[in-house]
Amino acid sequence: MFIIFSGVSASGKNTIMQELAKRDARIKILDMSSGTTRPPRESDKDNNTYIFMSKEEFEAGIKNGDFFEHENVHGYYYGILNSALDRVITNQDIDYMRDIDVHGREKIVKHFKGKCPVITVFLDASNEELFKRLKNRGEEDERIKVRLARSELEREFKKDYDIVIDNKDIDDTVDKILKFIENKRNSL
Repeated sequence: MFIIFSGVSASGKNTIMQELAKRDARIKILDMSSGTTRPPRESDKDNNTYIFMSKEEFEAGIKNGDFFEHENVHGYYYGILNSALDRVITNQDIDYMRDIDVHGREKIVKHFKGKCPVITVFLDASNEELFKRLKNRGEEDERIKVRLARSELEREFKKDYDIVIDNKDIDDTVDKILKFIENKRNSL
């Protein structure tokens, strides 16, 4: 199974995925590095979530067809490399999960149709909470405004997801998602 996480910036997607992986050995974060042109954060030091690229390198990858999907988000490119998705289909004993932009969700769901079951999860939080979380990450006020402005666009896609959660409490959110996943497993 492939579990897609989308949501507004600072809704806790990566934190929730890490908790799910700790609590259920059958769930793993898909170890695929997405390409991005954003500068590395302090939290990027200990993981392989991103391949940091220049804008020129990224655009060359687009021209070469290296990306399954790509998007310009908050002024930076993000994209999923084609080669990474093959692992999901070939290893059905693991439920893989990944943070995917709202625009990439539909394309990935279509890609996996008939090959692998997919669950889509949208995480949200109040704008006040998002502002606090982004500030705690060290984001500057101008960048926070850009991220919060995009959140309205992202929220327009909530209706397209299997489950939507207002992520106020990590444990409660993880419990709800685990229950949803277990119900899906039982129905297969």
